[in-house]
Amino acid sequence: MLLSALDDLDRQLLELLRVNARLPVVKLAKALGVARSTVQLRLKALEDGGHITGYTISMAARRAAPGIRVMVLISVDSKLEPEVARELTRRHEIHQLYAVSGRFDLCAMLTTDSTEELDSLLDRIRAIKGVVDTVSTILLSKKLDRPE
Repeated sequence: MLLSALDDLDRQLLELLRVNARLPVVKLAKALGVARSTVQLRLKALEDGGHITGYTISMAARRAAPGIRVMVLISVDSKLEPEVARELTRRHEIHQLYAVSGRFDLCAMLTTDSTEELDSLLDRIRAIKGVVDTVSTILLSKKLDRPE
């Protein structure tokens, strides 16, 4: 998808939404010094242009027992990659899925509550038609976490 160019007002609007996506249009307009209708039109254009693809919440990290965080690199039969990706997105344990370059085709970021659950999930991933190989790495500690 070709994204349209952003002007300064669009960038400021996106930055405000990045901090708090629940800000009412009236407050956005006041912060930007423009009319409410201008903000509504800009939001619609940003959505239609592919700059805003959804609105979500950000949850505080769990303090106790955060679970086992895992990165799974997945090699797939290229003809079946769309089907494999669709199957992976159905797994609630997988919270991010990336297309990657190199020896592997996909990278799944997931969380499980135990190593037994992880073992079972890896078996289910490997059983998906089109999955050729996997390599998994347990993430130990976060050294840096910058917002995008």
